[in-house]
Amino acid sequence: MCGRFSVGLSATTLANHFNVQERVEWRERYNLTPGGEVLTVVRLAGGPREIRRMHWGLIPAWAKDPAIGTQLINARAETVAMKPAFRAAFRERRCLILTDGFYEWQSQGGRKRPWCIRMRDGHPFAFAGLWERWTDPAGRAIESCTIITTTPNEVIRPFHHRMPVILVPQAYELWLDGQIRDVDRLLPLLVPYPPDEMIAYPVSHLVNNPANDSPACQAPTE
Repeated sequence: MCGRFSVGLSATTLANHFNVQERVEWRERYNLTPGGEVLTVVRLAGGPREIRRMHWGLIPAWAKDPAIGTQLINARAETVAMKPAFRAAFRERRCLILTDGFYEWQSQGGRKRPWCIRMRDGHPFAFAGLWERWTDPAGRAIESCTIITTTPNEVIRPFHHRMPVILVPQAYELWLDGQIRDVDRLLPLLVPYPPDEMIAYPVSHLVNNPANDSPACQAPTE
């Protein structure tokens, strides 16, 4: 699964990296948790890429209670095309969820130690995501998203039996094109990322507390 990650880069840096013209207000975040705001990239009706803030935890358009989003922070790649909560978004509303690292925990001596997983070159990267727009009875809209997960690669396997789907940059255009609804073209993208391009290192227990949100959460420890 993916339950905690960081976006410790400016909106300008992210927009440049992901080829987005518009900017959004964004403060660097180092300890993002479900239910909070994350940064996404979408592409609507063949238009240009757009960067948007979204609620992490998918709220399907048909939901009666937005609290359902707390149960839908992740979607399994094996069933995402079939599950009622995800299948419409999978065909029509796919997004990139932007990050520069995520966290996993490993049991050591009866205590769980946090680790940060990043790209070896330090560049930002993108989780494969789905998004929805939910409207309450008063007409107020919430845009929300979920992160797709798959089986782990060799880097993640010591920590968890699932990992977020990390898209290779060459797949971004296909993934963002909402006019492509062919499941057989999309599902092959949802595979473990090449492990030789990733690193994992232990970090401080500061990250265990969501109130801690500073670069120290990502700093390596011995």
